[in-house]
Amino acid sequence: MIGALRSAGPAVLLLACALLLPFTGNDYWAVIATRAAIYWTLVSGLNLAVGFGGQLAIGYVALLTMGAYTSSILVARWDINPFIALIAAGAVGAVSGVVVGLPALRLRTFYFAMTTLGFATIVTQIALAWQSVTGGGIGLPGPTMPAPFDSAWGFYSLTLGIATLCTWMTSNIARSRFGRSLVAIRDAEVAAEASGISKPALLITVFLFSGATAAVAGGLFATLQSYITPDAFTFDLSVLFFIAILIGGRGSILGPLLGTILLTVLPEFAAPLVAWSTFLYAALLLVIVLAMPGGIHALLDFRNRKPLESNRAIVPRPALLTELLDHGNAETSIVLSGVVLSFGGVRAIDGLDLRIQPGQVHGLIGPNGSGKTTTLNVISGFNAPESGDVTLGAISLPRGQPRTRAGLGIARTFQTPRLIGEASVLQNVMIGGTVDGRATFAEALLTLPRHRAEERTATTKAMRALRVVGLETLAAVRADRLQHSELRFMEIARSLMSHPRFLLLDEPAAGLSPEEIKRLGQLIVAIARRGTGVLLVEHHADLIFDICDHITVLNLGKELAGGTPASIRAHKEVVSAYLGA
Repeated sequence: MIGALRSAGPAVLLLACALLLPFTGNDYWAVIATRAAIYWTLVSGLNLAVGFGGQLAIGYVALLTMGAYTSSILVARWDINPFIALIAAGAVGAVSGVVVGLPALRLRTFYFAMTTLGFATIVTQIALAWQSVTGGGIGLPGPTMPAPFDSAWGFYSLTLGIATLCTWMTSNIARSRFGRSLVAIRDAEVAAEASGISKPALLITVFLFSGATAAVAGGLFATLQSYITPDAFTFDLSVLFFIAILIGGRGSILGPLLGTILLTVLPEFAAPLVAWSTFLYAALLLVIVLAMPGGIHALLDFRNRKPLESNRAIVPRPALLTELLDHGNAETSIVLSGVVLSFGGVRAIDGLDLRIQPGQVHGLIGPNGSGKTTTLNVISGFNAPESGDVTLGAISLPRGQPRTRAGLGIARTFQTPRLIGEASVLQNVMIGGTVDGRATFAEALLTLPRHRAEERTATTKAMRALRVVGLETLAAVRADRLQHSELRFMEIARSLMSHPRFLLLDEPAAGLSPEEIKRLGQLIVAIARRGTGVLLVEHHADLIFDICDHITVLNLGKELAGGTPASIRAHKEVVSAYLGA
């Protein structure tokens, strides 16, 4: 509770300043403050897509345009109530937001940015050409709000209320599993898929919401302008919205809010330089990238500037697994039958048969290039085999669909730890439990009871997982400040969040000290004894032979040998091909 109040302090202070602003009695500042509130209404939604989701949606001025024209046309042509027109504009914007966002499912980075700019150009050209409806280049009057919102300060109070509502809603999403999923997609998409996060469904929902907020902002913008023409919706506005997020900082609400205020107010103090606005925006962005790449948010993140304790020791507590895992005497196995997978002319897996039993540690070893990680990728859905089958009990695992595995109880770690660096250790671990969430986006948006209950449960479970691996004291620390060995254990904690029936570990001991490897082995054995089947890919032979119940040796994509550790140690071909004399 104290942490939440502390984090909300700057936003509350800003709101207090905004509420005191009318006492100045200066109508000029009412216009500037109203414009800032309108811009933030748009940026607050766009921030979820750009700042949290990492999508380069630059042309959002198109949705501002559509919202402005929708509300203006409804009021001017059909005499619709301005508030109903505003709601209608939001609906049009929501649909348009999905249309703008659909290319993000296939296009990345600058290619997607170009499609959003193209959409903005199309909307402007339609506004110019459809003269009978939009008024073309002449334009049409914007909506006039009824009393008490028909004065400068009255309209300001309306826009401030809407902007505050948008801030509250986007903050709710940012602190929910949807916000964590967006950041996971942005920074570690592979880990996000392995945790059961559906990128298409999530991005479509976010673009639906951000399109609605952008169009509502457009309706308010039309009222502020009094009269709208296509010339009012310039490329400079798109640049302003995008840069406000970048200088504010990714994964933050407060930073982009301050960035929006800064970019709105700054031109009023540099009016003679307005013709150079695009150049100034570019220069400001360059300064931010060079001087403070984390933006305003990083400057205000005093907590993560404190030095961490050196010589930290990782001391897992396997006994606490009883709070997370209990599969009892499970009998369901993962079975690979005749799996074949090639990359070009290279046969990475060549007719592999493999059975992973519950409650056992199954080692998978072999020389580099023998197909170990590829086997894990086939099981976890990242690679689709050309032939053969992978089953979980009586269920045939869908090919090439990694996000389905978490729901079936299959979790994994990676050769290189996949972390969300700008999120805390606790948030990184909570991502592993995303598949358990049942509250809808709307419930998270309005922080309804089911969502709050799920967040409390997920937080408690994540702390349990961190205690199991010995990282609970680092829960609030940004993950990118952790040591390599700590990241290895953090990934295991994230995997435990999904209550896995099977855990695939890809070289978890790489980079660990001998003592850490010993503790890792004890933890892996304890996980298996709770009924979870463990498939361990590892180059540390001592770890493999110490803890595995069964070992399979691969060479050139084929099984070279399989059996108990004792039998593998005595296998002449294994000794020759892998273990050495």
